[in-house]
Amino acid sequence: MIKALVKILGLAALCGGGGIAHADLLGDAKRGETLFRDCRSCHQVGEGAQNRIGPHLNNIFGRKAGSVGDDYRYSKGLARMGADGLIWSFDTLDAYIENPKALVSDTRMAYRGMKDEKDRADLLAYLRDFSASPANIPESQPTARPREVELSSETLAIVGDKAYGEYLASECLTCHQRSGSNEGIPGVVGWPVEDFVIAMHAYKRQIRPHPVMQMMAGRLSDEEIAALAAYFEDLE
Repeated sequence: MIKALVKILGLAALCGGGGIAHADLLGDAKRGETLFRDCRSCHQVGEGAQNRIGPHLNNIFGRKAGSVGDDYRYSKGLARMGADGLIWSFDTLDAYIENPKALVSDTRMAYRGMKDEKDRADLLAYLRDFSASPANIPESQPTARPREVELSSETLAIVGDKAYGEYLASECLTCHQRSGSNEGIPGVVGWPVEDFVIAMHAYKRQIRPHPVMQMMAGRLSDEEIAALAAYFEDLE
C-alpha cells in the first residue's frame, strides 16, 4: 500500500539530448542513468524506445497510468488505476518505484522496489530528462516524502478491535477476496495497519481516485477504519 499518493511513470525534445534544464536539482541524473541499468531488462527510454516486457518510459511524467498505447497490454490493476485517474507524477512514481505492489497490488511489474530515497530521486531525475513538460516535478532535491495523507498521532494510535473489524469486513468481502487474491480486484489481506489506515483516509478525503471506495470509506469512522485494518492485517 502506499504511504504517499500521491500515486508512483517526451520523446519530442529528447533525441538530441534536449532534456529539461537543471534536472540535476531534483537528483543526480548522471547517477540515475547508472541506476537505470537495472531497469533496462524490461524498459527502454530515449530515442527509438519501444515497449518491451514493460512499456517505454518516454514522456512518463504527466502521463495517465496504463495509457502508453494500444500496442501494450497492461495488467488489469494498472489499467484500472489509470481509468480511475492515476497520473504519473514525481510522488506517484516515487511511491511505485519504492514498492510497486503497494501502489498497484496486482501489477505485473516483478520488481521488489528501490528502498533508498536518494536512489529514487536520482533515477527520477534521469527519467525527467525524457519528458517534454514535467511541470509537476520539483526543482529542488526532495526531503522526506510525506504520507499520502497526514493523520494525527491520535488517529494512527487507535488500536482496532479485530472482532468488530471482522463484522465490518462482510461488506468489503463482497468485492475483495478473503483469500487475498488479486484476481479481478486488488487484495487487502495482510496490509500493514498504518498503510491500510492511510489508504482508507486517502479515499475518505477523495485524494485516492476511486468513486466506490471514496463512498465506502466516507461512511467509516476512525475507529471503524482501525478495526478493519487490524482484521485484514492478520487475516490468512
